[in-house]
Amino acid sequence: MFENMTEAEAKEKILAEVKEYCDTFHNKKKDFKEGDRIPYASRVYDSEEMTNLVDSALEFWLTSGRYTDQFEKQLGEYLGVKYVSLVNSGSSANLNAFMALTSPLLGDKRIKRGDEVITVAAGFPTTVTPIIQFGAVPVFVDVTIGQYNIDVTKLEEAYSEKTKAVMMAHTLGNPFDLKAVKEFCDRHDIWLVEDNCDALGSQYTIDGVTKFTGTIGDIGTSSFYPPHHMTMGEGGAVYTNNPLLHRCIRSMRDWGRDCICPSGKDNFCGHRFDKQYGELPLGYDHKYVYSHFGYNLKATDMQAAVGCAQLKKFPSFVERRKENYKYLFNGLKELQDAGRLILPVPCENSDPSWFGFLMTCLDGVDRNAVVKYLEEAGIQTRMLFSGNLIKHPCFDEMRATGEGYRVVGSLENTDTIMNNAFWIGVYPGMTEEKLEYMVKKIKEIVE
Repeated sequence: MFENMTEAEAKEKILAEVKEYCDTFHNKKKDFKEGDRIPYASRVYDSEEMTNLVDSALEFWLTSGRYTDQFEKQLGEYLGVKYVSLVNSGSSANLNAFMALTSPLLGDKRIKRGDEVITVAAGFPTTVTPIIQFGAVPVFVDVTIGQYNIDVTKLEEAYSEKTKAVMMAHTLGNPFDLKAVKEFCDRHDIWLVEDNCDALGSQYTIDGVTKFTGTIGDIGTSSFYPPHHMTMGEGGAVYTNNPLLHRCIRSMRDWGRDCICPSGKDNFCGHRFDKQYGELPLGYDHKYVYSHFGYNLKATDMQAAVGCAQLKKFPSFVERRKENYKYLFNGLKELQDAGRLILPVPCENSDPSWFGFLMTCLDGVDRNAVVKYLEEAGIQTRMLFSGNLIKHPCFDEMRATGEGYRVVGSLENTDTIMNNAFWIGVYPGMTEEKLEYMVKKIKEIVE
């Protein structure tokens, strides 16, 4: 088949056939009819993602390489941030971000075991997991209903002399009150980590300057799992404008090593064999010097190849999510006016890249009955992840002893969300017919 071809010609032929295969067998448009399954999220892609994936596979580099470099550079350019590190998942991104803040390189600002980190219980567990696993103490603050983000009036009450950071997510794409939270962190000289896994593309205006969420705090994280704003299958990213934090992030991501050589390159710094570290002998190979107890959290170049194609489409994904949110809000507003549902509202000074459309059922509306009705009608629903994380079995031992975490107030709204809230999708592949069907079925059961 490839006789009399150069390698470049053979690759070109393969990729052309991959494109034809994708165009023929993937993403075939099908007319929607009532009762068809409407997922809360799905991949949106075309032949470019598939040809990039195969192109990377043909190179067979497998670990991070040229596509990784390209993705990190282009995501940084999009976000307006200096340093981006690709990792293998959003959960790993949160682990990487938190552990970077435990680095001895940060001096008195480093997080130590027993220190406290302010967060919320109404969210995804892997925002909190690294805090607990390290031995720091999460301090849980209640959220507001409608925006579903931290109640910033509780921040000072949550603060103690042990507080070293605030780490929490922008809920379903809706930014938390970054102005208030950033001012709080600056006032107390503590870190701010923005879990941006559900909010890539969201924007927030602070002091007259509009920035992307994830870039206003000290560190931001993203997830590229298939339901998220863009995908590479599994994958995530950690980003910062702080060069010292970037050094800590890269070291923790790359086995904890002190060396900054890119994968496949040796002696990038020119001092591989002429320095002394710790109690190692002078001249010990710098590629095997470890300044942190780190991990291997890198992604593969095949994942990055898919991500590079997704990034080109990403701005259109964000706009479509905003349009879908508006359609649902306008279609369901009468239920809010009638006191049946609370609909999601953007945080002041924000322009959300919505991940989902979250609703809270008011008195007389049974959330479980609504969800059952929608699921039977083919509409996929989700709860707000853990609802109230401290109610889960993973907290059984800590609840029994009352140690390992702290709660500010009663988490009343968090419990309301756990009992009465659910959400549906706004992903870019939604059609007007699907949106209208969802509005229709929600009205049927809620009214």
